[in-house]
Amino acid sequence: MRDLIDAPEPEWRAERAKVETEGWGARLLSFQDDDGQWAGGAFIPAHFEEREWSEHGQPWTATCFSLSQLREFGLDPSSERARRTVEKVGANARWEEGGQPYWQGEIEECINGRTVADGAYFGVDVSTIVERLVSERQPDGGWNCERINGSTCSSFASTINVLEGLLEFERATGGTAQSKAARAAGEEYLLKRHLFRGLRTGEPANKRFLCLCHPSRWHYDILRALDYFRASALLTGAAPDPRLGEAIDRLSARRLEDGTWPLDWSPRGRVWFVLDDGPDKPSPWVTLKAMRVLKWWAASSPVAP
Repeated sequence: MRDLIDAPEPEWRAERAKVETEGWGARLLSFQDDDGQWAGGAFIPAHFEEREWSEHGQPWTATCFSLSQLREFGLDPSSERARRTVEKVGANARWEEGGQPYWQGEIEECINGRTVADGAYFGVDVSTIVERLVSERQPDGGWNCERINGSTCSSFASTINVLEGLLEFERATGGTAQSKAARAAGEEYLLKRHLFRGLRTGEPANKRFLCLCHPSRWHYDILRALDYFRASALLTGAAPDPRLGEAIDRLSARRLEDGTWPLDWSPRGRVWFVLDDGPDKPSPWVTLKAMRVLKWWAASSPVAP
């Protein structure tokens, strides 16, 4: 309603209010623990065994991924349920890595980027995590969650997770000079690579970057990046960068005859419930994002002479 058909704000806000009580949002909230967490953990479900990760994939049911899912669903951050959740998570959730209170962040850039995005969206002061992320930027402009293990170059996935967090922080607070500069540098890291190409070879850095994934979790693909650049431009008023054009063309080419876009894959692992009909089937979530990206691109890009 908001992004595709330009419904008046009172109309889409009234629909958005239903996220708390109907559909996927209400269903996810029904799994919340009494202490505000999900599955008894911040990043890992309680009593989770490493064997399950290796056999079935990373679990997605703990607090951090549930909060990000509620943000994607559009749960109204001013609602009573959202406010109670934020307070309870802050009081009770601790990161498994070091026992830090949830809203103080973890040590990994991908996790902290999403924590900043969720916290800023739900009205939490995450400025200390933002300062840390700004200080952890790699020399080539982006971020890499393997920095603590010695990595000195950025990754696409870490960078998009941090960029989304910094953008949400900027939307909520206006940002700082340092966070804006870091965000611009991270954007340039992706733009130099046309969102998917390796800088040295010019070939796709990872073929999966061209595959359409949902839910994204921490994973990267061109649609996630394009949707980020759309949101960034709408916030700042910037014109689309021409270097997005190749990714736009590849996204357009994936449109099916019925006007939808397919899901190529979803991350393996434990979930509360499935959101799509499976690979190679039309996905409402992928279609929504693709349509709003292309709508923005068509409206904002200069007309060729």
